Amino acid sequence: MILPGASNSGSPASKEVQAQWVDLLSELEAVKNAVTATQARLAVALDVATRAGEAEQSIRAERRGRGVPNQVGAALRCSPHAGAGFLSTARVWVTGMPHTFNALRTGVLSQWRATLLVWETSHLSAEHRAQIDEEICGPANLAALARTGTRRLAARVKELAAQLDVHACVKRNAKAASQRCVSVRPAPDLMVYLTALVPMQQGIQAYAQLKKHVEATKATGDERGTGQIMADTLIERITGREPSRADEVPVTINLLVSDQTLLAGGDQPGVMVEGSPAGVGAVPATVARELAAHAIDADAAWLRSIYVDPHGRLLATTSASRFHPHGLAALLRAREQGICGTSWCDAPVRHIDHVIPHAQGGRTSLDNGQGLCARCNHAKQAPGWEQQTTEVEGRHAVETTTPTGHTHVAVAPPPPEPVRSETPPWTPAVGMGRPSARASRSRYSIGCRTTPAHGTIAYRPHRNRGPGRRTSRRPQRQHRADLTWV
Repeated sequence: MILPGASNSGSPASKEVQAQWVDLLSELEAVKNAVTATQARLAVALDVATRAGEAEQSIRAERRGRGVPNQVGAALRCSPHAGAGFLSTARVWVTGMPHTFNALRTGVLSQWRATLLVWETSHLSAEHRAQIDEEICGPANLAALARTGTRRLAARVKELAAQLDVHACVKRNAKAASQRCVSVRPAPDLMVYLTALVPMQQGIQAYAQLKKHVEATKATGDERGTGQIMADTLIERITGREPSRADEVPVTINLLVSDQTLLAGGDQPGVMVEGSPAGVGAVPATVARELAAHAIDADAAWLRSIYVDPHGRLLATTSASRFHPHGLAALLRAREQGICGTSWCDAPVRHIDHVIPHAQGGRTSLDNGQGLCARCNHAKQAPGWEQQTTEVEGRHAVETTTPTGHTHVAVAPPPPEPVRSETPPWTPAVGMGRPSARASRSRYSIGCRTTPAHGTIAYRPHRNRGPGRRTSRRPQRQHRADLTWV
């Protein structure tokens, strides 16, 4: 990009040029907010038009507009869940808070602050929400709004809401207590955020107890940091384990890893797949081997073998049943690596779906199957949605066509590559020449690759004689397995 007064020589710019850059930053921020307002208006118009068209098709009211959040999310390059959130917020801006929408359109209000106004008034009636909208973002208050910080803005909205309808605020607080939960989400460097949403008094009490334990532990000479002691204590008390043994809880971690990484010292990373609420995540090869070894020591390791063809595709399997059986469903989840197959959707796989519906002749097979979240599975059932399978660079892909004619292609992530050895599956045993056309299979041994210093192990099994076969009158010899190094 060419900036006014900029140069590539690295020389300092004048005060006038720097002032132009600051003005340009401010103007671009206003343009960005205006673009957000335009996107909101377009999303609401698309939703209204889609619902009107589906009403003419006599579709039930609760099913109208199901596919709009997916279309909005795909257009904004975000997940369907984020698209649904933007659509619901935009609907409030356009229909219920016109002054907030105008402040966003003119660049006075940012998208985050405009969204905050919607959240803080969600428990109020339409009349009270309109009053707060005019009080905060009315034409006479735009200058004061531009100077107000975000925290003070939220506090002012809460104050006005309590004055207009205190009963609604009390009900909102009571409802918030019923939404307490515990969640986990991925963090950088193979860490996770374990979050608990609890009432304020319970959260403060738990934090105070952890702080008190830190002071007692520090007094004994523990060199760990305050945060480390609090985190270790929390996990130890939740898992019921003794100190420094919290990681020995016998749970299964579903790790998709190649045989080369797990057994042959390869450097290709593994992937966390289904069963992990934290979602997908790459695991370095060394860490994957350590996880498997530690899990074996703790009697908690489960290894799942998934075979691929030379192109890296999972081997296909079919089923004559209407629904995907457990084994096929697990294979589909592994192919998607636990994440919904829709583009830009980061939700975990909840539904195993037919790409071409079963009612239209779609097969219950690996190629015609896909792992989706609940929202994406319901959205594709709306009128006008079509899907078909394809391939991109040899990997399974699904091409989705929306009711507006736009096409989106979702490609399955590449699986870990297996060992590609040049050793033939059958190797002549020691002392044998090239096999003849009439040589029996029992005269050749199964070869497996080991370390380069050893080469290939050749094994020749005993000649087992089954019942009813003729035995030789010659003296029996002791046949030993040939374990000579080739």
